[in-house]
Amino acid sequence: MNDPIVRQNDVLSTAELASEQSRAAATPMIEQYIEIKAANPDSMLFYRMGDFYELFFQDAVDAARALGITLTKRGQHLGLDIPMCGVPVHAADDYLQKLIAFGFRVAVCEQMEDPAAAKKRGSKSVVQRDVVRLVTPGTLTEEKLLSPSDANYLMAVSRIRGGGGGGGEPAMALAWIDISTGVFRLSETALSRLLADVQRIDPRELIVPDTLFHDPEFRPALDGLGRVAVPQPAVLFDSATAETRIARYFGVSTLDGFGAFSRAELAAAAAALAYVEKTQIAERPPLGRPERESSASTLFIDPATRANLELVRTLSGERAGTLLKAIDRTVTSGGARLLAERLMSPLTDPDAINARLDSVAVLVDRPGFADDLRNTLKQLPDMPRALSRLALGRGGPRDLGAILQGFTVAADVARRMADEDLSGELAEARTMVCDLPVDLSHRLAVMLSDELPVLRRDGGFIREGADGELDEMRALRDQSRRVIAGLQLQYAEETGVKSLKIKHNNVLGYFIEVSAGNAAALTEGEEAKGRFIHRQTMAGAMRFTTTVLSELETRIANAADRALAIELVAFDALCDAVVAKAEAIKQAARALAAIDVSAGLAALAEEQACCRPLVDRSKMFSIVGGRHPVVEQALRRQQAAAFVANSCDLSPQDGKGDGAIWLLTGPNMGGKSTFLRQNALIAVLAQMGAYVPAESAHIGIVDRLFSRVGASDDLARGRSTFMVEMVETAAILNQATDRSLVILDEIGRGTATFDGLSIAWAAVEHLHEANRCRGLFATHFHELTVLSEKLPRLSNATMRVKEWDGEVIFLHEVGPGAADRSYGIQVARLAGLPPSVVERARDVLARLEDADRKNPASQLIDDLPLFQVALRREEPRSSPAASRIEAMVEALDPDDMTPREALDALYVLKKEFAGR
Repeated sequence: MNDPIVRQNDVLSTAELASEQSRAAATPMIEQYIEIKAANPDSMLFYRMGDFYELFFQDAVDAARALGITLTKRGQHLGLDIPMCGVPVHAADDYLQKLIAFGFRVAVCEQMEDPAAAKKRGSKSVVQRDVVRLVTPGTLTEEKLLSPSDANYLMAVSRIRGGGGGGGEPAMALAWIDISTGVFRLSETALSRLLADVQRIDPRELIVPDTLFHDPEFRPALDGLGRVAVPQPAVLFDSATAETRIARYFGVSTLDGFGAFSRAELAAAAAALAYVEKTQIAERPPLGRPERESSASTLFIDPATRANLELVRTLSGERAGTLLKAIDRTVTSGGARLLAERLMSPLTDPDAINARLDSVAVLVDRPGFADDLRNTLKQLPDMPRALSRLALGRGGPRDLGAILQGFTVAADVARRMADEDLSGELAEARTMVCDLPVDLSHRLAVMLSDELPVLRRDGGFIREGADGELDEMRALRDQSRRVIAGLQLQYAEETGVKSLKIKHNNVLGYFIEVSAGNAAALTEGEEAKGRFIHRQTMAGAMRFTTTVLSELETRIANAADRALAIELVAFDALCDAVVAKAEAIKQAARALAAIDVSAGLAALAEEQACCRPLVDRSKMFSIVGGRHPVVEQALRRQQAAAFVANSCDLSPQDGKGDGAIWLLTGPNMGGKSTFLRQNALIAVLAQMGAYVPAESAHIGIVDRLFSRVGASDDLARGRSTFMVEMVETAAILNQATDRSLVILDEIGRGTATFDGLSIAWAAVEHLHEANRCRGLFATHFHELTVLSEKLPRLSNATMRVKEWDGEVIFLHEVGPGAADRSYGIQVARLAGLPPSVVERARDVLARLEDADRKNPASQLIDDLPLFQVALRREEPRSSPAASRIEAMVEALDPDDMTPREALDALYVLKKEFAGR
């Protein structure tokens, strides 16, 4: 066969490679490869050989397929061809990016010595190699591998049995780290909300104890995460040693100064740090101290709601068409990441929310000041990621340049903010920006050149005049002829021999040449004899050298290497100085990101005519002239009709008690789903601290947001569309509180008419009586509108339409009342159904309407008690045994009983309970 592709069955597995037979039959180089691969069995091994990273055996087969590169072979091992492929070292980042996207982990194995040193040990000696880093999705730092606007979190989840979980439930916690920016946070969680919390953080990699990973109770919580979840040895999550491991990483004796953490939080944090140490080998990223984040401090958004609302990703996985894309006006990478973080985790504390809104308000009121800040911030590089690369030994001169440029921009921002009357986050941000070390900024400015190379090995990044010896070496390297000419002139003047020349050949190197008649000036006299050393006598000429010329020759020969060595020493010193100020740099970068977010939201408010929401601890939800931010901008780009604004008021009557529920009816394509989503999005925007697209908005804090809009199946888990709908509805009805906002669309449509109507009926009652939340309930079951007669907080609303000349015009307006038709046939006609089908449907509809099927709700509203659902759920059903026990307890008179009689009665009751 001429096909070089090796069939997978003909490739030795990692276990087979690691066997004694395999090692005994291997060449020295392959033996070394097998040993290193056996130590990293779950990673693809990039084995450095000169200017290439080579891959062998199954790694080569997988890499060739994933990267689209040629698969070759290199000799044989145990009678089988050894598959082989390679990638150039200088282009390794591009290939790493593809492999990480495919879900592979890569162990980077470098040459730890010069090949010349290996040859000195013998002709068959193998160059020493070792893994210097494990590249995984959650531990990336390279600029090419990271999205500038997205965080890159590594997350660990821990579970501690007997750790204080409510009702005996095991305590669980999350720890997430972004080693590219130094963020390190912790939070407690529970199994019931684990998936929601994980999706809120959106980690690129989630490490889980292997015992928990395979736990049947836990596995469903990981569904949908795909290859993000990775099992790790349970010992990494040992809570007994967690505090000691964390303290050792940060170089402290105790964590008392960090705050109070639960056992589960410490276990998760220690596991995350252990994984960072495992993947970074000898390097340590400059992580901030762990910050505890309370789960109650952020708006709870369950996974289905997050997907339905398309906050940062559409249902198809795109960024375009999301709320984040619609509101992002940031001009820095750090600002874009912070905006996404705030959108994913809206706050529930009105004071914190209003502090953010105050910052936006300052910039809305001073557009000129805001524009100046934004124009300045456009020059800000990504300081945290540059800092991380420098700390991990992966940085280059341009990363130092990014730190210097960041200092310059920060100083400019601080100057512009100095005399401004600021409030909210802006005031705090100004303080942190001003705290940057001026001495370090000055040192970087003095040392770094204006034009910086990508790689430090290229040299040329230290400014001329910053180091005297470096300038001399560069002069020797770049201007050796001028240096030699200067020395020649000096010798000619000192000896009086104007014809003296300094020449060079491959035998003598540099030498001084004079004619035989002038040789006496270099050979006579004690000073001349001690200074000029005779090298060669020629016919008519003599050649000499001097100690200075010999040293100069050596220095010229080594000038390039010496110049680079000096620069590398200076580079390391500058890196150390920058890393020593890591905390101040990260705080300033965070402050600049917050300024960027505030300025961007102010620009958005002006551009989209948004208003400042009133956010407080009430249960109000009053939006006047609200608009859907994504749809409105899409219509404007398409130069289509203007978006129709609608108001929504779910506030308690007279501002007291629980909020209201709207039952929304109306035709398909009338705009119900848009109206539902826009109110949910306005709540999210308000609680993240942004202005909202409305004329006015008063929002009492929403603690949990639930949205059930649209329909989809989950075939991988054996769930039909209707089953998914019921699971999501069940989650809402079981978790919503009186402070929640619930958005439900078309509950019960996936089953038979009466089944669906019954479910929708019961769900509305439960929301009203048990959950007592604020809500929007859209439905095509017009029979439900009669519930408003008996449920005091339920109101009917409808999407208005107008019929004209046999056509239906959708007005997209919300008004009070109930729809009497769905206009489904008209919509079907607009969708392009064949005319014959449309006409037949009209005929069938007319016959059904003529049959005058009685609305079952008209009888139920009078005959069926509406509020017994909650009561039945809370009160146990009566039984003969229960009645007998109740009678026995009723007959007891504790005041007239002796201790012995009371004890006997207790035993009798116990026997009765046991027999139930």
